[in-house]
Amino acid sequence: MTPHIERLIQQLDDSTGPSYDARAELIYIGSDAIPALIDGLPSLDRFGQLTAIEVFEEMADPRCGPALIALLGSDDSTVREWAAMALASLKIDGAVEPVRRAYRACRERATPPDWSEPEGIRWALTELGARTPVVPALTARLQATAADDAPGWASTHFTEIINDLADHAQVILYSQFWRVDAGRTYGISDTGLDRELDWTAPWEHLVEESRTWSLLEASEAPTAANIFVAPTWIDRSDLYPER
Repeated sequence: MTPHIERLIQQLDDSTGPSYDARAELIYIGSDAIPALIDGLPSLDRFGQLTAIEVFEEMADPRCGPALIALLGSDDSTVREWAAMALASLKIDGAVEPVRRAYRACRERATPPDWSEPEGIRWALTELGARTPVVPALTARLQATAADDAPGWASTHFTEIINDLADHAQVILYSQFWRVDAGRTYGISDTGLDRELDWTAPWEHLVEESRTWSLLEASEAPTAANIFVAPTWIDRSDLYPER
């Protein structure tokens, strides 16, 4: 490790400004910095490790795979989440089982499935081909009728989607609304409903509770030709994969 690269790696921890410049320079140096960054990763704090993950993703070098897998065991939930997502985006060989173990650990910690970490890990498993979301036929067909670049489903079909998903035993975790104007996409505020599901309840109860909340949300949601909704949902197997 050259003194210059070592100094850049340590600067990744400095969120007051130097971290951004160090990140950019390490990316510019490229693959020559990978071994030093891997070696220096354990010495970094949370912010530095998250920045290092961004550097790994930009470099797209498979040598970072073992280091990212090691970060799945971090004490910090965001580090674990970002590491799993980086493993998936980089298509790292051998990542499936470690990411599965990270998801099991999430469940063992009783992390609610609508929190950021389990959501990110489910995305990673899907991208790695180890998870297949359940998309009922009507929901799939309604999405296909939207424009190719639409961020989800037309909001006018929200009630149909809710019922279709619930009828197929899916639990909607939350929904994000988007407005498309002049080819640009903007996130818009949701209905402001503060839902909280009891994850110890039977799955059938969760499905119907989610349906009730989502239908209430749909009754207050914005609807227009340029408004789209992107619900996030899970299957029973995401909560009880052993069943």
